[in-house]
Amino acid sequence: MLFDDSYKTIESASEGIFRDKGSKFIAFSYPIRSEEEVKPIIAKLRTEHPKANHFCYAYRLTPNRSVFRVNDDGEPSGTAGRPILNCLLSEDITNILIVVVRYFGGTLLGVPGLINAYKNAGLEAIKASNVVSKTVNDIYEAHFEYLQMNDVMKLTKEENLQVLAQQFDINCILKFEVRKAQLNQVLSKFDKIEGVKLKYLSTI
Repeated sequence: MLFDDSYKTIESASEGIFRDKGSKFIAFSYPIRSEEEVKPIIAKLRTEHPKANHFCYAYRLTPNRSVFRVNDDGEPSGTAGRPILNCLLSEDITNILIVVVRYFGGTLLGVPGLINAYKNAGLEAIKASNVVSKTVNDIYEAHFEYLQMNDVMKLTKEENLQVLAQQFDINCILKFEVRKAQLNQVLSKFDKIEGVKLKYLSTI
């Protein structure tokens, strides 16, 4: 394999808490697949915690370490979002969002105190979650005639492709997921079945 097509993420949402000098930092972690999922999650947290002072977050997408976003939400620059991101990078976890909701306790923590608090809150949320390994997969659609169905289904079974949807008629459609490392091998086998047209849909 020329590249590593696997990555670590969390199985489901989790929560962690860190306290310092009366301030409470509640970290919420979520497995995500796209940037579009972030805003609704933060909006929901703002509704659930109307008296909180800050909603700072960081998220990573894809195994590429340069695909991320951080937000300090009014805290001094670099004291909240970046320390949360550093947790994700140090634990090598991606496709994850961590939002730390802060309730101010009346005592200023200073820059080192804030960095420490946001980092530790993030780590607590990761500790409370179940970290799983996943593969980078492409989603394709195969379009073919009914006569080719046996060949297509045989290939699907041989390559252990995950079937997401199927429609069998005179003209058939099979939507499937294939691991990135398997892709070239699978595509070349499909090429050998006459009359099959493949359409790339997305990468997850």
